[in-house]
Amino acid sequence: MKKLAAMVIMVLCSASVLAAQSQGFSGPERLQSQSDGFVGPNGSRTTVEHVKSLSDDTWVTLRGNIIERLSDDLYIFKDNTGTMNVDIDYKYWYGLTVTPQDVVEIQGKIDKDWNSVKIDVKRITKVIG
Repeated sequence: MKKLAAMVIMVLCSASVLAAQSQGFSGPERLQSQSDGFVGPNGSRTTVEHVKSLSDDTWVTLRGNIIERLSDDLYIFKDNTGTMNVDIDYKYWYGLTVTPQDVVEIQGKIDKDWNSVKIDVKRITKVIG
């Protein structure tokens, strides 16, 4: 009797698992590509000159050129108001290749120390056109 009850329970559980697996949409799918994360305004676009007056950890967007590599992750960024250091970790390049002639948009947080200001870049994109 116990064996019969155990078999009935096992059959019922298997049936409910199979029913659960067949639920959902069944038919043609139209896949849409989705870019990762939020798409829209990404903080205020500003200038190198203005960044120097903003608070530490403020999220900013800058547009200009990376003109020189100083060390492993440290670069010089230039826009029409001046230059400043930007820290771009290797993982944020995502295979992008940039020359000093390429216009880029960088997004990141201001990192202020006692006597220096730099941007800790979290996203970099090449501006086309």
